[in-house]
Amino acid sequence: MDGSLPIAKDAVTPEWMRRRTFAIIAHPDAGKTTLTERLLVAGGALRMAGQVKARGERRRTQSDWMEVEQKRGISITSSVMTFEAGETTFNLLDTPGHQDFSEDTYRTLTAVDSAVMVIDAAKGIESQTLKLLEVCRLRDVPITVFINKVDREARDPFSLLDEIGETLALDLSPVTWALGSGTQFQGCWDMVGNRLIRPQGESGTADGGRSFESLDDPAIEKLVDPSVLEQAREEVALSEAAYPPVDGQSYRDGHLSPVVFGSALKDFCVPELLNLLSRLAPPPRTQPAAPAPVQPDEDRVSGFVFKVQANMDPNHRDRIAFTRLCSGKFTRGMKLKQSRTGKPLAVQNPIFFFARERELAEEAFAGDIIGIPNHGTLRVGDTLYEGTETRFTGIPDFAPEILRKVRLDDPLKAKQLNRALHDLAEEGVTQIFFPRSGSGTVVGVVGQLQLDVLLSRLSAEYGVTAGFDPAPCETVRWVSSDDQKAMADFLKKYPARIADDRDGDPVYLAPSAWDLGRVTDDWTKLSFAKTKERG
Repeated sequence: MDGSLPIAKDAVTPEWMRRRTFAIIAHPDAGKTTLTERLLVAGGALRMAGQVKARGERRRTQSDWMEVEQKRGISITSSVMTFEAGETTFNLLDTPGHQDFSEDTYRTLTAVDSAVMVIDAAKGIESQTLKLLEVCRLRDVPITVFINKVDREARDPFSLLDEIGETLALDLSPVTWALGSGTQFQGCWDMVGNRLIRPQGESGTADGGRSFESLDDPAIEKLVDPSVLEQAREEVALSEAAYPPVDGQSYRDGHLSPVVFGSALKDFCVPELLNLLSRLAPPPRTQPAAPAPVQPDEDRVSGFVFKVQANMDPNHRDRIAFTRLCSGKFTRGMKLKQSRTGKPLAVQNPIFFFARERELAEEAFAGDIIGIPNHGTLRVGDTLYEGTETRFTGIPDFAPEILRKVRLDDPLKAKQLNRALHDLAEEGVTQIFFPRSGSGTVVGVVGQLQLDVLLSRLSAEYGVTAGFDPAPCETVRWVSSDDQKAMADFLKKYPARIADDRDGDPVYLAPSAWDLGRVTDDWTKLSFAKTKERG
């Protein structure tokens, strides 16, 4: 028994139990977006995967919809795709791999129940992979490992598994195995289903697979090069002896990670990965909230906004709040309360996503991701609920690593710039700070590429041409205290180094790390926080 979950579509199985909401995370160029496309094909949601490295129309991948993403061939914003395969409804979230967009990835991981970590078979664990793993561990997100590009020259599989196992500090359970690599690649062996998956035709893409009694079946010797087959038999036997069998409960409890060797580009073991997620990945989990955690089987509807995206459709200047439903059955037109304002919100035109494409959502359940069109009413961290007052927790802002002052080329467009910066700050593209003395808005980002995206979107979406000048600070901290007098004394002493964030909360603009350390030591009754809880 592998701990598979019941997902039959019948009167007994609740709809939320059929949901699998997962993210795909990886270091840049590991093949994450290609895998996303292939999973959509495997699920019947796409006819042909749009290759990220291809030219012309074939380059228009479904998940990378922004112009700057298509030009650079990378994901820089999280996208959502909902599709069905068999009796399972999948909500797939494709996240940015580039470290400069790690905040977007972190917030996306608050909205999923599991993750697929894509690792390049030739490179193994990379720097951004480590950071993403840390985020998954912080939130106890179960991880399935997809070792990609096995059709190219790759590292020794046991060396890869040792490295991954030590980094994850988890037991690993291989479920497919590559037969050779590079020019010696002969296909993959499905260790669970006892199936041989072979390259076919000039393209070398995977065939439908063929069942055998075991890898030792003599019939396989006619299909696979003898030297490759001999080594594969030894490796699979050693793997079965050295690693535990896949167990769904152990995986969902966070003790074990299934490992799939495959090739997203050639479609090797992508259907097997999708089947694995359907059988073993957790349905909607309990979500942290105040005053009490929210269970997915509660009757009342609740959810939280983990992302806001403007101008997905430039023709309509739209603004969509990506909302993860956590409990209840949502129906179109229902009224939900907004935790930050306490006001009711009628959700008239909720949508399901297929990257940039969308359709009206008449109903949705815990685990689903819906888009709520709005004009600035909703922002990241907001909770929507009915019944008992609820606020979901664990969606923070982080102190930015790069700070710049915005330089406007045309002073007559100050109003447009101000609106654009507020919009993009609510999306999480940037953070904005307004110095209490002096002029000029300070923007904060995680990495340089975010600044490039900011300038690109200011020009393309708002018609504003701008640049950046050095900021009068090296880092920022949110300042708070229970001692009102101490707080007032501090604000009075450092008026030139105090700014307000977009919520009006005070921020200290530290000119150097040394200065921040000195101020922290001198003002012990104050808190200088690197993060701020949204909502």
